[in-house]
Amino acid sequence: MQNLSNIGTIRELLTRHGFTFSKALGQNFIVNPTVCPRIAELGGARPGVGVIEIGAGIGVLTQELARRADKVVVIELDSRLLPILDETLDGFTNIEIINEDVLKVDLAALIARAFAGMEVVVCANLPYYITSPILMGLLESRLPISAVTVMVQKEAAQRICAQEGSRETGAISLAVRYYSEPRVLFQVSRGSFLPAPDVDSTVIRLDIRPEPPVEVEDEAALFRVIRGAFSQRRKTAANSISSALGRPKGEVTAALEHAGLPAAARPEQLTLEQFAALTREL
Repeated sequence: MQNLSNIGTIRELLTRHGFTFSKALGQNFIVNPTVCPRIAELGGARPGVGVIEIGAGIGVLTQELARRADKVVVIELDSRLLPILDETLDGFTNIEIINEDVLKVDLAALIARAFAGMEVVVCANLPYYITSPILMGLLESRLPISAVTVMVQKEAAQRICAQEGSRETGAISLAVRYYSEPRVLFQVSRGSFLPAPDVDSTVIRLDIRPEPPVEVEDEAALFRVIRGAFSQRRKTAANSISSALGRPKGEVTAALEHAGLPAAARPEQLTLEQFAALTREL
């Protein structure tokens, strides 16, 4: 089997197939041999488990997942990689490759067809430009998956996993925490990739919650309030929500006070429970 962590081997493989990296697709392939085994182990790949991998690259992580899990379904957008994957994954009988955009795949139907009776997890090395749409698509769909383990840009990981009430908290932090329990697993330096990106990466895991941590009558309203609050971070929550939702500031301020919150609170100071209380008042 080819050593897919050897840069010379990778370059020869890519040259032979006439492959060039696409900046538009954010392609950076992992060459550090310690990274993919850790992602596979910490991501939950093991007997009895099915894995959805988003974006296979040349199959380095795919191999590690397939060695541990019962089945791996890869969703790869770039059709130029298919002949390369046919070569690098030759010999594995538990891998299925789907050449589609993950945002357009019916994942619920895929899980029902491919993973009957299995626990299902998601693993991916996500392109930086599409991290949020993919993560929120997975979470909001309420798929029958137990965990999502992804490698993302370090700054994105800090926002996604930010503690409630911290300076790094943003709308995505609270949305992720509503659907899952996020945690940082380990850091990955930019030199672990070919070509090397301009930033370091972080591997995070989101364990899907069976139930949200707060009760709200209208989830859509909750997230409208949260997005509104963070739409102008330099302003107070009252000013931002008033502007974003078209509600009088006095009305929003009164709702904050009725919820037991400071009228001058900034959005990053509010917890998910406090946003839920504010939404109920509004």
